[in-house]
Amino acid sequence: MSKSIAVIGSGFSSLAAACYLAKQGNTVEVFEKNDSLGGRARRFKENGFTFDMGPSWYWMPDVFERFFADFGKKPSDYYELDRLDPGYQVVFEGGETIEIGDSLEKIYKIFDREEENGAKKLKKFIGNARKNYDIAIKDLVYKPGVSPLELVTPKTITKLGEFFSTVDKDVEKEFKSDKLKQILKFPVLFLGAKPSETPSFYNFMNYADFGLGTWHPRGGFHEVIAGMVKLAESLGVKLNTNATIDKIHVENKIAKALEINGEFKKFDVILSGADYHHTETLLDQQHRQYSEEYWDKKVFAPSSLLFYIGFDKKLKNIKHHNLFFDVDFNEHAKDIYTTPRWPEEPLFYANFTSKTDPTTAPEGHENGFFLIPIAPGVEDTEELRETYFNKIMTRFESLTNQDVQKNIIFKKSFCVNDFVKDYNSYKGNAYGMANTLLQTAFLRPKLKSKKVKNLYFTGQLTVPGPGVPPALISGKLVSELIEKH
Repeated sequence: MSKSIAVIGSGFSSLAAACYLAKQGNTVEVFEKNDSLGGRARRFKENGFTFDMGPSWYWMPDVFERFFADFGKKPSDYYELDRLDPGYQVVFEGGETIEIGDSLEKIYKIFDREEENGAKKLKKFIGNARKNYDIAIKDLVYKPGVSPLELVTPKTITKLGEFFSTVDKDVEKEFKSDKLKQILKFPVLFLGAKPSETPSFYNFMNYADFGLGTWHPRGGFHEVIAGMVKLAESLGVKLNTNATIDKIHVENKIAKALEINGEFKKFDVILSGADYHHTETLLDQQHRQYSEEYWDKKVFAPSSLLFYIGFDKKLKNIKHHNLFFDVDFNEHAKDIYTTPRWPEEPLFYANFTSKTDPTTAPEGHENGFFLIPIAPGVEDTEELRETYFNKIMTRFESLTNQDVQKNIIFKKSFCVNDFVKDYNSYKGNAYGMANTLLQTAFLRPKLKSKKVKNLYFTGQLTVPGPGVPPALISGKLVSELIEKH
């Protein structure tokens, strides 16, 4: 029977869920508090520059293909993809660089160059990572996190030990080169936790990186959102912006209505893709599943200090994606997870979509997106932002051997306070809740409320976890739960 369903938020998980729910024959309405759709994947344009505000790495293209295929579509019906070569470059101390090419053969050569038998070791490592990827995508991530038994399959039983070892241990055991070790540990940062706290099984992210490659949607990552919006509209979804949810109304333990910009509106089902913690604050205390103590004890993925920069010249010695690992990886991780504070010497990431996509900057110009991972909940002031901008730009100039600061014609920053203000993000986190062993699958906050009937959740604080592909999957999982009940 058709239901009227409200979806709170318009990020990847919300839009995915809205599409699936509309396909089921429901009347679906999306409510976004900001003035544009996309959640953290919004974009803005300024002075001829186009900036994606959030996600910038298009990994796991098979998940996007599977999503659109569920509606008889392909990604290419909505946006064009280019595989990047190199996928990214890593910059080490002294400006030495390693480029990760667009094929395993190219990457094997790099590993052989850096370490004796490097290619042989990598083939073994990636072989296992590929098996784990197949298990994860086929057997695990498309499960709703309802029961521990979801993790028990003939294939996962053979991998049990990999849930109790860590990515860090595996990499350290196999490889000697510090540079190669950092490259292999880097992808799990997308899961929001230190490599030393991420189960070995998650090395499938290395296959996502080396095996499936790094892609770029022409026009920027927001083109994926634009495609999903078109799909949603074609399915009859109604999309609202500037729609702030003030309260979720519950009667007799059943979600009945939303208060939106002060107006009362009834629905059969309410689904929130907004921050999970924030969504529960829209409920009266007795209807909340998780206490403040619960949230405070959880391991959250980092927040970020972001800079969107327009340069009035083309820059040299850079690629589309650049990781700056010229300082101690482990020390920065401690400053995020162990003793949360602003890092003394931050690693940082920079992308320049205009290197491969001229539509994102005026001719002869470059657009730069700089990101410093930081602990959620740290103090955020304009002075601190400027201090860290100067730190990374001084290093950037030195490592890439060029002067660029005098060529900045546009600059905007985004940090903890903005994540809270724009996304109601718990402690200003950028990526959700980390995928540690005790925060995996059924141990994450539930898709379905245990206390309120007809109230559901989706997104990066629930299953399967942080990242854009998991968000798409989360939207599908919750839509299936709603259909069953």
